[in-house]
Amino acid sequence: MRATQLSIGRTFGVVFDHGEDFFESLSGFCAEQGIRSGYIPMFLGGFSSVELVGSCEPIADPDAPVWSSVSVECVEALGVATLAWDEDRDRLAPHVHLSVGLKGQAAQGRTSHLLGATVQFVSELLVVEVLAPVMTRPAQPQLYDVPLLTFGSAGPVPQ
Repeated sequence: MRATQLSIGRTFGVVFDHGEDFFESLSGFCAEQGIRSGYIPMFLGGFSSVELVGSCEPIADPDAPVWSSVSVECVEALGVATLAWDEDRDRLAPHVHLSVGLKGQAAQGRTSHLLGATVQFVSELLVVEVLAPVMTRPAQPQLYDVPLLTFGSAGPVPQ
């Protein structure tokens, strides 16, 4: 386990509007506000389309991450995220998970890692800035290059 106390900065209420790309809007907002570390304790809204990590095929190595995606349309969503800095690419590296209900399929649900989404009507977020320590998300070669959250350093995650 790794843990640290966080020094919290500003808190924002943010609304993404109909047709906006979720990740482009999130990255743009964070750039405008100078946010490099933080978290989203909740967001809710609708998406006309989402790309989620998932597969309809058998998974060859259950220990390895799944890199394929599935697409779903016309969903209501609840989600959470951490916001860290990707030092190698010099950009925000959000880690977003959400649960969606497919409106046209009796609200049948999906839950997974979000890869992309287009807002339908509205998406409402709370964004909390973390001032310290710096949170980064370096790839971990010993763990299939999965980028994992680190506090204060981009060094390898202890095993």
